[in-house]
Amino acid sequence: MTKSNKINNEPPIPYKARAIPDLNATLAKALQAVLTELKSKDLYPTLDAFTAPELVKNYLVISLALEEREHFHVLFLDNQHRLLLDARMFSGTIDGASVYPREVVKRALQCNANAVIFAHNHPSGICTPSHADRQITDKLKQGLATIDIRVL
Repeated sequence: MTKSNKINNEPPIPYKARAIPDLNATLAKALQAVLTELKSKDLYPTLDAFTAPELVKNYLVISLALEEREHFHVLFLDNQHRLLLDARMFSGTIDGASVYPREVVKRALQCNANAVIFAHNHPSGICTPSHADRQITDKLKQGLATIDIRVL
């Protein structure tokens, strides 16, 4: 595509498309820079192990509190309850997310996890577990029990 310069009768100026920046990559770089800065100043909180429910709660509040859509996380732990991986396994809408037990079991095996903790946010602010929440938790427990992974 060209843009003609009718005033001077000069040849057309070629149109140069500008690249659209990758927002996710830009945010990831910015977050990494912030984390690096926090760690260098010894301000980044570290956690040896999830030894009490209050530690888990505080960790998850920081991770999930401001989300606008529902996200289902699995914390994969070793046998001393140290965090191997905090995986956002599934994302949904403002009032639900589909969860697939097969994918959770697969990831647990990949991590060589000994235990897991499930968490998801409720963007509505109503934190009472629904009937569907209880059902999927039971399904997940059953699936993980067959491969000797504890649900904490």
